[in-house]
Amino acid sequence: MSRRCELSGKGVLSGNRVSHSNIKTRRRYLPNLSPVSLDSETLGRSFRFRIATSTLRSVDHRGGLDAYLAKARDEDLSPAALKVKKEIAKAQASA
Repeated sequence: MSRRCELSGKGVLSGNRVSHSNIKTRRRYLPNLSPVSLDSETLGRSFRFRIATSTLRSVDHRGGLDAYLAKARDEDLSPAALKVKKEIAKAQASA
């Protein structure tokens, strides 16, 4: 399982660990990922994603999973999230 947010696409960053004596060694900055269950109002069911906690705040700010996925770019989404986005768009178009 990759260390990448399924909705925002945030991944691992790299940088330097700097010691007290100013020695620099490479390190990895990992995103704060957590498994969450998000409800879709259009489809009437929930989906499990592994997303960054900052993305969870963005989903709440935009008004839920449906609104977040409507504005999200397709290249940032995981294949599972892209599938959910297309299901939601299809359900909204038929309703």
